Amino acid sequence: MNLKWIDSLDIALALIDKYPEQDPLAIRFTDLRDWVLALEEFDDDPEHCSERILEAIQLCWIDEND
Repeated sequence: MNLKWIDSLDIALALIDKYPEQDPLAIRFTDLRDWVLALEEFDDDPEHCSERILEAIQLCWIDEND
């Protein structure tokens, strides 16, 4: 499955699998962006990323950790 920026929940789940000990509240957006781009299944234009998209991913990650 190829992930796109709009796949916030799927990206968050992939990040949870890759970084299970990471606190999503302690992540800088610059690091979050880099981690998303490094996901093997991620396939989208890095230029289409925005703070709003990163916030959505972070919120999904927080929700899934609760």
